[in-house]
Amino acid sequence: MIRLAVIGDIGCGKSHLAKQFGYPVFNADAEVTKLYRKSKKCYKKLKKKLPYYITSFPIKKNKLTEAIMDNKNNLKKIINVVHPEIRLKMNKFVKKNKKKKFVVLDIPLLLENKIYKKDDIIIFIKAKKNEINKRLKKRYGINLKIVKKFRKLQLPIESKRRKADFIVENNFKSKFAKKNVKKVMKEILLNA
Repeated sequence: MIRLAVIGDIGCGKSHLAKQFGYPVFNADAEVTKLYRKSKKCYKKLKKKLPYYITSFPIKKNKLTEAIMDNKNNLKKIINVVHPEIRLKMNKFVKKNKKKKFVVLDIPLLLENKIYKKDDIIIFIKAKKNEINKRLKKRYGINLKIVKKFRKLQLPIESKRRKADFIVENNFKSKFAKKNVKKVMKEILLNA
């Protein structure tokens, strides 16, 4: 099994493009959302670390956002609870799909948390910063201050780009993105 790791800036379209490869996708953000909605274990741990913010189950994302905005150390507390859980889920996903030719890992902090393996194929999603910010504001009316804090957790975009084996350009038009994914997939299959 070959692991395709999709990386890029927040809001560059990683999740959308990950699906375009046509193989099973592990979407870390979706798994985090499920944890907040369904995991009593996660709830209890976060309630212990952030009792002022986490007062009911399921966990409300706006309360976590509030905690992060109030004190940057709260982000570390959240990460310490959530990341080990996501790593376990990813390992289960990989095991479950071990007979597939490819799996796609859509994990925003893949490089930063050293989750990737030496032989993973790293695919960088390139998009224009102003397009990304426009989309982030439109989508969920996201708070750009929060995005800034999350970007500080990540390696600089240029550094991520240099680590990539392939670059897929995304202009947020479906046909264009699909064509670019197909081109990269063709190249990967030639070398597989």
